[in-house]
Amino acid sequence: MVFILNGWAASPHAWDLCEFAQEPDVRLFSYVEQLDGVADRALAEATEPVTIVGWSMGGAGTLKLALRYPEKIRGLVLVAATPRMMEEKSEGWIGMSPRRLKAFKVGLKITHGEGFFGAPEGKPNPYMSDSDENLQRGLDFLRDTDIRADLLAAFNPATPEPNHPNAAPFPVFIFHSEQDGIVRPANAPFLKRIFPQAVVEMIPGSEHALSILIPEKLDAAVRSIR
Repeated sequence: MVFILNGWAASPHAWDLCEFAQEPDVRLFSYVEQLDGVADRALAEATEPVTIVGWSMGGAGTLKLALRYPEKIRGLVLVAATPRMMEEKSEGWIGMSPRRLKAFKVGLKITHGEGFFGAPEGKPNPYMSDSDENLQRGLDFLRDTDIRADLLAAFNPATPEPNHPNAAPFPVFIFHSEQDGIVRPANAPFLKRIFPQAVVEMIPGSEHALSILIPEKLDAAVRSIR
Protein backbone atom coordinates (compact mmCIF):
# COMPACT_ATOMS: atom_id res chain seq x y z
CA MET A 1 0.00 0.00 0.00
CA VAL A 2 1.18 3.50 -0.89
CA PHE A 3 -0.20 6.75 0.51
CA ILE A 4 0.36 10.05 -1.31
CA LEU A 5 -0.06 13.19 0.78
CA ASN A 6 -0.60 15.97 -1.71
CA GLY A 7 0.56 19.57 -1.50
CA TRP A 8 -1.57 22.51 -0.42
CA ALA A 9 -4.28 23.34 -2.96
CA ALA A 10 -2.74 20.92 -5.49
CA SER A 11 -4.80 18.81 -7.87
CA PRO A 12 -4.49 15.02 -7.85
CA HIS A 13 -3.44 15.45 -11.50
CA ALA A 14 -0.07 16.65 -10.22
CA TRP A 15 0.74 12.92 -10.01
CA ASP A 16 -0.46 11.87 -13.47
CA LEU A 17 3.08 11.36 -14.78
CA CYS A 18 4.08 9.03 -11.93
CA GLU A 19 3.43 5.39 -12.82
CA PHE A 20 3.23 4.27 -9.20
CA ALA A 21 0.40 6.74 -8.56
CA GLN A 22 -1.81 4.92 -11.08
CA GLU A 23 -1.62 1.56 -9.33
CA PRO A 24 -4.66 0.17 -7.48
CA ASP A 25 -3.04 0.00 -4.04
CA VAL A 26 -2.41 3.77 -3.92
CA ARG A 27 -4.46 6.26 -1.90
CA LEU A 28 -4.05 9.96 -2.53
CA PHE A 29 -5.06 12.39 0.22
CA SER A 30 -5.85 16.02 -0.53
CA TYR A 31 -4.70 18.75 1.80
CA VAL A 32 -8.26 19.02 3.15
CA GLU A 33 -8.35 15.30 3.93
CA GLN A 34 -5.02 15.68 5.68
CA LEU A 35 -6.30 18.59 7.76
CA ASP A 36 -9.42 16.56 8.61
CA GLY A 37 -7.31 13.64 9.86
CA VAL A 38 -8.33 11.21 7.10
CA ALA A 39 -4.76 10.14 6.30
CA ASP A 40 -3.99 9.76 10.01
CA ARG A 41 -6.96 7.46 10.54
CA ALA A 42 -6.17 5.44 7.41
CA LEU A 43 -2.64 4.77 8.61
CA ALA A 44 -3.84 3.89 12.11
CA GLU A 45 -6.19 1.32 10.56
CA ALA A 46 -3.65 -0.10 8.08
CA THR A 47 -3.00 -3.80 8.57
CA GLU A 48 0.38 -3.78 6.82
CA PRO A 49 3.26 -1.27 6.58
CA VAL A 50 2.65 1.63 4.20
CA THR A 51 5.00 3.57 1.91
CA ILE A 52 4.20 7.26 2.22
CA VAL A 53 5.02 9.84 -0.44
CA GLY A 54 4.66 13.39 0.84
CA TRP A 55 5.03 16.56 -1.19
CA SER A 56 5.38 20.07 0.27
CA MET A 57 2.60 20.48 2.86
CA GLY A 58 2.03 16.74 2.48
CA GLY A 59 5.70 16.23 3.31
CA ALA A 60 5.16 17.86 6.69
CA GLY A 61 2.10 15.67 7.15
CA THR A 62 4.17 12.61 6.24
CA LEU A 63 6.76 13.49 8.88
CA LYS A 64 3.98 13.83 11.45
CA LEU A 65 2.66 10.38 10.56
CA ALA A 66 6.16 8.91 10.86
CA LEU A 67 6.39 10.39 14.35
CA ARG A 68 3.05 8.97 15.40
CA TYR A 69 3.14 5.56 13.72
CA PRO A 70 6.77 4.58 12.97
CA GLU A 71 5.90 0.88 13.22
CA LYS A 72 3.45 1.27 10.32
CA ILE A 73 5.93 2.85 7.92
CA ARG A 74 7.53 0.75 5.17
CA GLY A 75 9.42 3.74 3.81
CA LEU A 76 9.20 7.47 3.12
CA VAL A 77 9.60 9.45 -0.10
CA LEU A 78 9.91 13.11 0.91
CA VAL A 79 9.40 15.53 -1.99
CA ALA A 80 10.19 19.19 -1.21
CA ALA A 81 9.26 18.31 2.36
CA THR A 82 9.78 20.41 5.45
CA PRO A 83 9.28 20.19 9.20
CA ARG A 84 9.07 24.00 9.34
CA MET A 85 7.92 26.16 6.43
CA MET A 86 8.57 29.61 7.90
CA GLU A 87 11.93 31.24 8.50
CA GLU A 88 13.26 31.66 12.03
CA LYS A 89 15.95 34.33 11.84
CA SER A 90 16.80 34.03 15.53
CA GLU A 91 17.63 30.35 15.04
CA GLY A 92 19.25 30.69 11.65
CA TRP A 93 16.51 28.58 10.06
CA ILE A 94 16.10 29.33 6.37
CA GLY A 95 12.47 29.22 5.35
CA MET A 96 9.66 31.19 3.78
CA SER A 97 9.32 34.81 4.85
CA PRO A 98 5.93 36.12 6.03
CA ARG A 99 5.92 38.35 2.95
CA ARG A 100 6.43 35.34 0.67
CA LEU A 101 3.61 33.49 2.42
CA LYS A 102 1.34 36.48 1.83
CA ALA A 103 2.29 36.44 -1.85
CA PHE A 104 1.55 32.72 -1.88
CA LYS A 105 -1.97 33.48 -0.66
CA VAL A 106 -2.48 36.18 -3.30
CA GLY A 107 -1.35 33.79 -6.02
CA LEU A 108 -3.83 31.20 -4.85
CA LYS A 109 -6.62 33.78 -4.92
CA ILE A 110 -5.82 34.53 -8.54
CA THR A 111 -6.23 30.86 -9.45
CA HIS A 112 -9.10 30.20 -7.01
CA GLY A 113 -11.41 27.56 -8.42
CA GLU A 114 -8.78 26.17 -10.78
CA GLY A 115 -5.76 25.65 -8.52
CA PHE A 116 -2.15 25.63 -9.62
CA PHE A 117 -2.66 22.93 -12.27
CA GLY A 118 -5.87 24.15 -13.89
CA ALA A 119 -9.30 22.55 -13.97
CA PRO A 120 -9.11 19.40 -16.14
CA GLU A 121 -11.24 19.59 -19.25
CA GLY A 122 -14.13 17.13 -19.30
CA LYS A 123 -13.50 15.95 -15.74
CA PRO A 124 -14.91 16.93 -12.36
CA ASN A 125 -13.30 20.01 -10.83
CA PRO A 126 -10.85 18.69 -8.21
CA TYR A 127 -10.91 22.01 -6.34
CA MET A 128 -14.50 21.90 -5.13
CA SER A 129 -13.30 21.61 -1.53
CA ASP A 130 -11.14 24.74 -1.83
CA SER A 131 -13.43 26.99 0.16
CA ASP A 132 -11.96 30.14 1.63
CA GLU A 133 -12.10 28.44 5.02
CA ASN A 134 -10.15 25.38 3.86
CA LEU A 135 -7.57 27.44 2.01
CA GLN A 136 -6.99 29.46 5.17
CA ARG A 137 -6.72 26.28 7.23
CA GLY A 138 -4.00 25.13 4.86
CA LEU A 139 -2.16 28.44 5.14
CA ASP A 140 -2.40 28.27 8.92
CA PHE A 141 -0.87 24.78 8.78
CA LEU A 142 2.00 26.07 6.65
CA ARG A 143 2.54 29.04 8.96
CA ASP A 144 2.29 27.25 12.30
CA THR A 145 3.70 23.74 11.82
CA ASP A 146 7.06 23.19 13.48
CA ILE A 147 8.06 19.60 14.27
CA ARG A 148 11.85 20.01 14.22
CA ALA A 149 12.24 19.36 17.94
CA ASP A 150 9.87 16.39 17.81
CA LEU A 151 11.84 14.80 14.97
CA LEU A 152 15.14 15.35 16.73
CA ALA A 153 13.81 13.84 19.94
CA ALA A 154 12.19 10.85 18.24
CA PHE A 155 14.80 9.81 15.69
CA ASN A 156 18.01 11.64 16.57
CA PRO A 157 18.44 11.93 20.35
CA ALA A 158 20.85 14.55 21.66
CA THR A 159 22.80 11.88 23.56
CA PRO A 160 22.33 8.69 21.52
CA GLU A 161 23.40 5.37 22.94
CA PRO A 162 25.10 2.72 20.77
CA ASN A 163 22.50 1.06 18.50
CA HIS A 164 19.84 3.41 19.84
CA PRO A 165 16.41 1.86 19.17
CA ASN A 166 14.93 5.22 18.17
CA ALA A 167 16.75 5.30 14.84
CA ALA A 168 14.13 5.16 12.12
CA PRO A 169 14.06 1.53 10.88
CA PHE A 170 12.72 2.29 7.39
CA PRO A 171 14.29 3.58 4.15
CA VAL A 172 13.94 7.25 3.27
CA PHE A 173 14.35 9.11 -0.02
CA ILE A 174 14.63 12.90 -0.09
CA PHE A 175 14.13 14.90 -3.29
CA HIS A 176 14.57 18.65 -3.32
CA SER A 177 15.21 21.38 -5.88
CA GLU A 178 18.45 23.31 -5.43
CA GLN A 179 16.69 26.67 -5.67
CA ASP A 180 13.16 25.96 -4.43
CA GLY A 181 11.73 29.27 -3.21
CA ILE A 182 8.73 27.71 -1.47
CA VAL A 183 10.38 24.99 0.61
CA ARG A 184 13.98 26.07 0.94
CA PRO A 185 16.85 23.69 0.08
CA ALA A 186 18.20 23.89 3.64
CA ASN A 187 15.44 21.49 4.62
CA ALA A 188 17.19 18.60 2.86
CA PRO A 189 20.32 18.49 5.08
CA PHE A 190 18.17 18.84 8.18
CA LEU A 191 16.11 15.83 7.13
CA LYS A 192 19.30 13.94 6.31
CA ARG A 193 20.38 14.60 9.89
CA ILE A 194 17.12 13.09 11.14
CA PHE A 195 17.34 10.14 8.76
CA PRO A 196 21.05 9.41 8.21
CA GLN A 197 20.11 6.36 6.13
CA ALA A 198 18.29 8.60 3.62
CA VAL A 199 19.20 8.85 -0.04
CA VAL A 200 19.22 12.55 -0.91
CA GLU A 201 18.97 13.92 -4.44
CA MET A 202 19.13 17.64 -5.12
CA ILE A 203 17.48 18.54 -8.43
CA PRO A 204 18.88 21.45 -10.50
CA GLY A 205 16.57 24.45 -10.84
CA SER A 206 13.77 25.95 -8.80
CA GLU A 207 10.87 23.63 -9.63
CA HIS A 208 8.64 22.87 -6.65
CA ALA A 209 6.27 20.40 -8.33
CA LEU A 210 8.83 17.62 -8.67
CA SER A 211 6.18 15.01 -9.42
CA ILE A 212 5.99 16.65 -12.85
CA LEU A 213 9.71 17.23 -13.31
CA ILE A 214 11.16 13.90 -12.08
CA PRO A 215 8.34 11.32 -12.13
CA GLU A 216 10.72 8.50 -13.12
CA LYS A 217 12.91 9.15 -10.07
CA LEU A 218 9.90 9.04 -7.76
CA ASP A 219 8.73 5.83 -9.43
CA ALA A 220 12.13 4.26 -8.84
CA ALA A 221 12.18 5.32 -5.18
CA VAL A 222 8.74 3.84 -4.50
CA ARG A 223 9.66 0.62 -6.33
CA SER A 224 12.84 0.23 -4.32
CA ILE A 225 10.91 0.47 -1.05
CA ARG A 226 8.36 -2.10 -2.15
